[in-house]
Amino acid sequence: MTTLSPSGFLRIGTAELEYRMIGPAPSEAPTIVMLHEGLGSAALWGDFPDRLQGATGAGIFVYSRAGYGASTSVPLPRPLDYMSIEALEVLPAVLEAIGFRRGLLLGHSDGASIAAIYAGGKADHRVRGVVMIAPHFVVEDMGLAAIAEARKAYETLGLKAKLSRWHSDVDNAFYGWNGAWLDPEFRHWDISDYLAYIRVPVAIVQGSDDQYGTIRQIEIAKEECYCPVEVTMIPRAGHSPHREAPQVTLDSIAEFAKNILFLHEGSEGRAA
Repeated sequence: MTTLSPSGFLRIGTAELEYRMIGPAPSEAPTIVMLHEGLGSAALWGDFPDRLQGATGAGIFVYSRAGYGASTSVPLPRPLDYMSIEALEVLPAVLEAIGFRRGLLLGHSDGASIAAIYAGGKADHRVRGVVMIAPHFVVEDMGLAAIAEARKAYETLGLKAKLSRWHSDVDNAFYGWNGAWLDPEFRHWDISDYLAYIRVPVAIVQGSDDQYGTIRQIEIAKEECYCPVEVTMIPRAGHSPHREAPQVTLDSIAEFAKNILFLHEGSEGRAA
């Protein structure tokens, strides 16, 4: 049985990935594995993982991908298929290392894309559902414009100092993400084919004022998925509804998670 400390580092390949675990261990109870955004980290989730654990009773596992937080830096530029690499090569190793038995994937932005690729590409029976916050499956012009503005903010308007709180190597984190998305070849990026192979329920949470993606992303999910797709649109929220409207986001995700993880678990389940 895998024994994990509440926080620490996982050795995955050549990288040391920082992690944090709240509640029961993945080998002991249903677990929600949280995948952060393109500029995120384990710490940047704030207290949302703790609140989610309290609302569901599930175990929560959050980690920083290589290049983020206190995890090992990565060579730049990142390959343009970096999200597929994370989903199909790194995430399976993480789940194995933590003793994951059953649960959900919960991803935000890039993390949502990684969750979609994994769920559609791996057919892992342990994953009972997928939660995607502000997902992207294709590239949109308005999203690229916002990413270009983010580079200006990083280089001239103080965003670098703000992000430095969350990343040991902030340039590695920012330019790894920003450089890939603004590469002209990235306009062809499209992971919508994976959606047709997801065989578990999907929940999508998106802010109505998301500056990085339009309702088109949700329409693609509904068009491509054969599985149930539950959508929560949050008025006046932008790209990070779990920070901008935390209670309604928490309530939506917790209800989905409890229905999926505990409704049919019987004696194996753990009451919230």
